[in-house]
Amino acid sequence: MTRNPGILTAILAAAVLGTGGCAGSGAEANAPAVCESFATVQNTVTQIRNANVSENGLAAVRPYVTELLEQLNQLVADAQAQFKPQADQLRTTVDQLSASVDSARADPGAATFSAVRSAITAVGDSARALRQAISGSC
Repeated sequence: MTRNPGILTAILAAAVLGTGGCAGSGAEANAPAVCESFATVQNTVTQIRNANVSENGLAAVRPYVTELLEQLNQLVADAQAQFKPQADQLRTTVDQLSASVDSARADPGAATFSAVRSAITAVGDSARALRQAISGSC
């Protein structure tokens, strides 16, 4: 079975960022930019969750995957000012996940898929740490 790493990223983002987050809407005049970025990511995750994959196949979520990846990059960029340690950690773990996925594509097997699972766990942990830090500001 061929796996789509973009879909993997979307599922990961949904699992990590989908429930909880900033208390404010991000639209408030004095809210940091990271709040708006976070709200945008959450909106796209909701769209992915609401897509009917069983009826429409993966095409139902493909339009959101690229959008989500761009939004996650913006979230990390916006978080850099206030939440640099957490944003840097998220960037590092996402880079490690990307490298693990590339390895699994090049050499599919138990060891490379295990490395992908470990990298997903690390991304989840660092994303939750960033979400928790952000939640106090929004």
